[in-house]
Amino acid sequence: MANFWRDKRVFITGHTGFKGSWLTLWLHMLGAKVSGFSLPAPTNPSLFHLARLQGCAHTTTGDVRDLLHVSETMAAFQPDVVIHMAAQPLASEAYASPVDTYAVNVMGTAHVLEAVRNTPSVRAVVVVTSDKCYENREWLWGYREDDPMGGHDPYSSSKGAAELVTSAYRRSFFAANPDNPVGVASVRAGNVIGGGDFAADRLIPDFIRAREREEPVSIRNPHAVRPWQFVLEPLSGYLQIAQLLFENGTQYAEGWNFGPSDTDLQTVSQLCATFNHSLQKNDVAPVEVCLEPQGNAPREAAFLRLDISKARQRLDWVPKMELYTALELTAQWYSGYLNNEDLRALSENQIAFYQSLT
Repeated sequence: MANFWRDKRVFITGHTGFKGSWLTLWLHMLGAKVSGFSLPAPTNPSLFHLARLQGCAHTTTGDVRDLLHVSETMAAFQPDVVIHMAAQPLASEAYASPVDTYAVNVMGTAHVLEAVRNTPSVRAVVVVTSDKCYENREWLWGYREDDPMGGHDPYSSSKGAAELVTSAYRRSFFAANPDNPVGVASVRAGNVIGGGDFAADRLIPDFIRAREREEPVSIRNPHAVRPWQFVLEPLSGYLQIAQLLFENGTQYAEGWNFGPSDTDLQTVSQLCATFNHSLQKNDVAPVEVCLEPQGNAPREAAFLRLDISKARQRLDWVPKMELYTALELTAQWYSGYLNNEDLRALSENQIAFYQSLT
């Protein structure tokens, strides 16, 4: 993989976000030339600034809701690969601002794909959506890539709609053009954990904020089961798909799940207990956990998992890391943050460690 990415021109939307920052650093380490198009980092603090990633990409401050700005910036850079990660990523915010969520997650996706149509250098496009894109029936088995899109709430439905937009563009404009075939894939991941996430209403960041304030952390749904995975796991899948699209045209241009192993499905309360243990191993005092009153809390799925058999069979992609190790690395990163360590070096070391796994 390293040789492929050297000197590749990669255009990333949302590169200042949590996952976007990890991807930007990883591509920089692989020798890629990265152009990022994003609003300013969505949190303060942020991984983008704490790890000093400003020099890892040429940054254009912009909003994917602005079609002209996206198009002009992409055309000026002439990328080989486009990875669309910009999004409104929080279910709680989607309830508060549904129209803005649809504008960013649905029309933003259409704008990026429209910009690709007018940028002939592009050979591969990866659109990042979410495991929430599926019509959730509270099944005990995992959702497959050909299951119906849907969503009960604004966030989930916006991701389902982004998938439909991606599929329509792929079939209408890219796969149908033999003179300039562009491989367009969508990718869906589970609940990602890792150092550098400071978003609101997320379990691990809530833990760290509670630790800093020396307060208990409140959890809403202790028995809810989520597909937890280390942040580099799905990113490795995104990079693999992008390379295959570039090398093979439209052969891999479809939807892909990149989730954890079934053995890593845990309830929220189980994850809290394990993460507290990991924090203690890294000399961080544990955090008291309490149950938040339900009240009028928005609806959340009680059980959600992804079926990754297609990626396993066709890509030979499997998760490299057990959840316990993922939590250890996450606790290590936040221990470094709390102790003012060099977070750029710590992040690079974690990427190197992940790459060493077989």
